[in-house]
Amino acid sequence: MNVLLVEDNVLLGDAVRDHIAADGHSVDWCLNLAEATQAAETGKYGVILLDLRLPDGNGLTLLKALRRQANSVPVIILTAHDQTSDQIEGLRSGADDFLVKPFGLSELSERMKAANHKH
Repeated sequence: MNVLLVEDNVLLGDAVRDHIAADGHSVDWCLNLAEATQAAETGKYGVILLDLRLPDGNGLTLLKALRRQANSVPVIILTAHDQTSDQIEGLRSGADDFLVKPFGLSELSERMKAANHKH
């Protein structure tokens, strides 16, 4: 499966990318919203792992744009913010799942499988 990872934290991004690759998936990693938007528009991803707080904006902007375009790619939000309002807004915007940092990499793998099987 092709995975788009959108994460500006280099340490976390490295760990997630390496884990996903070890699971046998290909990973494109974007550090900001502009790069992620361009990558997502290619439509080649089986799942998008999306951070909310990015240096050039909020990941929800990308999520909302994808859903407006009727793009149903599974999106799992990854964020350090555990506020219920962030979770609700993400899910209402069309996210398939939500993981609060720090999270276990094996849990991420299972949630990716579940999200991909729903679609």
